[in-house]
Amino acid sequence: MSSGPLPSDRCLLSSLCKKQIGSKVRFLGCITEYSTHSAQITLKHRYPKEDGDVEALVDVKLVLETLNAEHTDMGQWVHVIGYITFVHPALPVAAVGSRNPPRSRTAVPARVGVQALMLWIARDLDLGVYEKSMLADDASQNTMSLAPKNPKNLVVR
Repeated sequence: MSSGPLPSDRCLLSSLCKKQIGSKVRFLGCITEYSTHSAQITLKHRYPKEDGDVEALVDVKLVLETLNAEHTDMGQWVHVIGYITFVHPALPVAAVGSRNPPRSRTAVPARVGVQALMLWIARDLDLGVYEKSMLADDASQNTMSLAPKNPKNLVVR
């Protein structure tokens, strides 16, 4: 039995709200906000669209020394490995009490807290290819047995 760290579960940002608190995840998102006061980056990636609006609130305090301005630029796509710290489901328009509901079905998006262990820029990203591969991986996991899976990039010796 290995005494190394647990592997992360690669997933779409939109599926983070389906994970358990304490789960170790790896995902991609686009920076929409960065608070220097709280050392928190807000990430979004609305794909697939039918999964609704989800925001990842990423606490970067543990990796602050490795970040530079490029890592916190609005519109920058970044990969994150970290632990889920909280999950707040989306609030429907009726729960917020708006008389003029917005076009979306939710007034407040689902929010998921993540404690970042690693954060790096997604260079040379082909977003369409990434999204298709993630959906293909998800579909194959749903049809696979419970046998252990070897990640595609890992060489087994």
